[in-house]
Amino acid sequence: MIKVVARQYNNKDSKYNGRFYGYPVIDQTLDIDAMAKHMAEHNAGFSEATCTGVLKALVKCTKEMILDGKNVKIDNLAIFSCGIINEPGGAESAKEFRVNKHVKGIRLRARATGELTNGSLNQEANVRKAIYVLGDEPTTDAPDTTDPGTTDPGTGGDDDFTE
Repeated sequence: MIKVVARQYNNKDSKYNGRFYGYPVIDQTLDIDAMAKHMAEHNAGFSEATCTGVLKALVKCTKEMILDGKNVKIDNLAIFSCGIINEPGGAESAKEFRVNKHVKGIRLRARATGELTNGSLNQEANVRKAIYVLGDEPTTDAPDTTDPGTTDPGTGGDDDFTE
């Protein structure tokens, strides 16, 4: 069950300023050890220690390959790759482009693949409005079930609305 809370978007320069959008309520973050324990409890055929070792090796090798300029596809999860953060304005021409001047940094990208896609998440997810989230004011709104296939108009993803 994915719980959702409505929060007001505040950016005076945006046409969406003052509008309310849904944000997921994340009540727990699982690290590698917790995921290994979870995997072992699902009768994966491997001990928790083995699962932990495999997951840690996967993370280490994924980072190594990305830093070597390769994409890493973990079937039915994501394709991990690096992205370039460019300085605003760019260069006037390819000849004038300088990495040390025009590249601001590198970031990790992950694109859903296989059975784990936005479409499949929308079909399988159960979404429900959260009544109360720690740190927020309680609401008297009754919980409502939202069609998982709908999105707020004007939203282009998490990158458009950061708090």
